[in-house]
Amino acid sequence: MDSVPARVVATGEALAMLDTLRKRHGPVLFFQSGGCCDGSAPMCYPLGEFNISDTDIHLGDLDGSPFYIGSEQFAYWQHTQLIIDVVSGNGGMFSLDNGTGKRFLTRSRLFTDAENAMLADIFSK
Repeated sequence: MDSVPARVVATGEALAMLDTLRKRHGPVLFFQSGGCCDGSAPMCYPLGEFNISDTDIHLGDLDGSPFYIGSEQFAYWQHTQLIIDVVSGNGGMFSLDNGTGKRFLTRSRLFTDAENAMLADIFSK
C-alpha cells in the first residue's frame, strides 16, 4: 500500500529559512492565513504566542514545527497538498519572516484520486 501523502510539505529553501527563524526566535508554529491580503502566505509565530482554536486543523509539521489552518479555509484546500516555499518580499506584519527580505509563500498541488481516497479513508475512521 502506498503511504499517505503529507498535507503540508516545505521546499529546501523554506526549511532553511525556518531553521534561521528558529535559531533567532526559538520554536515556532505556522498558521495558514485566510485573510484578504495574505491568503497565500502562511504566518509564522513564536510557539505559544498564537492562540489555536478548537476549530483549527493541524495539517502536519514542517521539520517539527506545527502547521495549522482554520476549518473554513481547510474546506477550500482539503483536496490539495500545501507546499511551503520562500520568495523575495516582505512577510505579513506579525509574521516572523517580516523584515528578512524573504517571505513564506503557499503553493499547492491537487491530490490524485488515489491520494484523496487514502485521505478520506483516514478521516472517516
